Amino acid sequence: MDIQVMASGSKGNCYRINDGETALLIEAGVSLKTIQRACRFHLSDISGCLISHSHQDHCQSHSHLAAFGMDIYLAKDTLAEIKGKGHRYHALEPLKAIDIGSFKIVPFELKHDVTNFGYLLVSMKTKEKLLYITDSYYCPYRFSGVTHMMVEANYDVEYLRQNHHDGVIKNRIIQSHMSIDTLLQMLKANDLSKLQQIYLIHLSENNSKADEFREQVQKETGVSVTVC
Repeated sequence: MDIQVMASGSKGNCYRINDGETALLIEAGVSLKTIQRACRFHLSDISGCLISHSHQDHCQSHSHLAAFGMDIYLAKDTLAEIKGKGHRYHALEPLKAIDIGSFKIVPFELKHDVTNFGYLLVSMKTKEKLLYITDSYYCPYRFSGVTHMMVEANYDVEYLRQNHHDGVIKNRIIQSHMSIDTLLQMLKANDLSKLQQIYLIHLSENNSKADEFREQVQKETGVSVTVC
C-alpha cells in the first residue's frame, strides 16, 4: 500500500492512499492547489475523499474537490456542519461498511469535540488493512490483522504541562487529542501480529518531540515508524 503524506498537523491534513488499483484521499485540509500538485493534476484518478470531521484543517477544500467531480464521504453530522450539498456528498453511518473501488471501508466513531470518524480501510486487491485515527483522545475499538496504521500522537502530558498553556487550551487538548501515552496503551491492546508500518500523524508543534515519539512506538511495536 502506498501512502503519500501531503500535510499533517494543525495547519492542515491530507493523505493519498493507493493499493495499486484504487486511489483515495483521506482529509482535504489543505488548498486545492496543494492537492492538485501532489496528485500531478490528475484528480480524476482519485476515487473519493474520506473526511474525519468538520474542522478546517481536515476539510478546507471539500467543496472544490466536489466541484471537480470527486465523491466526498463523511459522517451525517459532519456533512451538515460543513454545509456540503449535491450528489457528490455521501453521508456514512458508523460501523456500516462501504465499498470504494478495491477498498472496503468501515467508519467508526471517535472522541473529539465534534462528530469525528476514524476509518478502517481493507484492500481487496492486496489484503492489506489500514487503520486511520486522528483528533481523538481515545479509541473505544480494538482491531486485528492491521498491516498499516496512521494514528495521532499529538502531545506528551509533561510537555503540555511545561508549556504553561492556560486551563482552557490545556483542557481542550486533553479532551480532544491523543497523547503518546494513550497511543502506546492502544497499541498494547490491539493485535499487532501483521503490522508492517506506523505513521504518526497530527503531532503538536509545541507539545511533542518527533524523535522521542518514534523511538517509543518502535520499541513497543518493533515495526518501522514514520513521523509525518
